[in-house]
Amino acid sequence: MKMLGMITRKRSAMLLLSAVMSISLFGCSTGNSTTGNAGQAAGEGSTATASVETTKPAGGKLVLYSAGPQKLADNIISGFTAKTGIEVEIFQGTTGKILARMEAEKSNPVADVVILASLPSAQALKADGLTLPYPDAENADKLNKDWSDADGNYFSSSASALGIVYNTKLVSTPPTSWAELATPAWKDVVNIPDPTLSGSALDFITGYLSVNGDKGWDLLESYKANGVAMAGANQEALDPVITGAKSIVAAGVDYMAYSSKAKGEPLDIVYPEEGTVISPRPAAILKSSQNVENAKAFIDYLLSDEAQKLVADAYLIPGREDIEATNRANLKDIPQLKVDWNWMSEHGDETAARFSETFK
Repeated sequence: MKMLGMITRKRSAMLLLSAVMSISLFGCSTGNSTTGNAGQAAGEGSTATASVETTKPAGGKLVLYSAGPQKLADNIISGFTAKTGIEVEIFQGTTGKILARMEAEKSNPVADVVILASLPSAQALKADGLTLPYPDAENADKLNKDWSDADGNYFSSSASALGIVYNTKLVSTPPTSWAELATPAWKDVVNIPDPTLSGSALDFITGYLSVNGDKGWDLLESYKANGVAMAGANQEALDPVITGAKSIVAAGVDYMAYSSKAKGEPLDIVYPEEGTVISPRPAAILKSSQNVENAKAFIDYLLSDEAQKLVADAYLIPGREDIEATNRANLKDIPQLKVDWNWMSEHGDETAARFSETFK
């Protein structure tokens, strides 16, 4: 296998460096997994074995590394195990932590399937020959073709959109454009996630720059001048807005806002009128998988009607175009920037480094 440090080319070095200290706490094996907490915050690293009682014979195992909401991952695993008898060992973490764990395990790969919160990272896995194509995946023809690989190297089963998330107790008239966040009305009250920790934040920043070129840096630098704070990964950026310590998250992940709002938190979200970035969540079978047939069965389940309903119930955008959510804005309702995914993949590393230097 190639060294994983090369898989993301100019994109994931910053994510790897930021996560490697955290990964050292977990070690390099999932062989002694413990039961995880299904209520754990999305993006927090954990290792767990998930299964449910079933009358079907045991179908072996699968090792899954998954970014995103842990409750969704647990529900998908439970449904998959009930149908197949296959037990799933899961490492739950941010995209950066997953890439760092894969780097630590490069001489002895463990994962069979990875689910990332960043499309360019999956593109890089394919480019470096680390994915196993599965062109016959069930329902793959129903996926959004802009988010998934035509040859079956990765499948985006869900997506989120980045928006302006705000505290409704503090903000009566929310901003409706990205530029407004640089005005005096919002001085010192805005957070933005750290793109070295959040794959979706890096998608937003590189996506915005892919559309606006170097002029896009004018906006980001004006954010810094207006007191916008780089505040950790997605949940860390959102928490101060929930408590009222801050008013707004720029490039906030929408499913977190919808989920928190449903729990009674004083949050809402605006998608800026000039457009935003959609952040697909691709799943890929790794070429090093020791459980290929089980991995293919998992992809089939992930794209099934049942799993796509679980995706929608978790306030994410379903990856299949024939399924819509009823609890959030759907893709057709969200103004979108026409981003260049290839540019984003090639410029992620330098963008994250410059952003971090600007906001430190």
